Amino acid sequence: MAARKKSSGRRKYGKAASKRVESAMRRKKKGTLKSGRSGKKVKSRKQAIAIGLSEARKKGAKVPRKRSGRKRSGGKKRSSR
Repeated sequence: MAARKKSSGRRKYGKAASKRVESAMRRKKKGTLKSGRSGKKVKSRKQAIAIGLSEARKKGAKVPRKRSGRKRSGGKKRSSR
C-alpha cells in the first residue's frame, strides 16, 4: 500500500481565484471597487476579498463553497441571574 498525503496539505484555492482576489484588492486600493447592488465604494479589506472570491466562483475557478450560516458565536456569553 502506498502512503497517502494528508488532505490539509492541498491547495484550497486555485491560481485563478488568487488572481481575482489580487485584482479586487488593487481596485479597492485605487478606489474603483464597488459593491453589488448599491454600487457603494468598498473600504473594507475583507469585503474586497469576498468580492474577488465571488467573481472567481462566477468564472468557474477553484474556490471552496461558502459556509452556510455561522457556526461560532463571536461575543461573550451572558448568564441570566
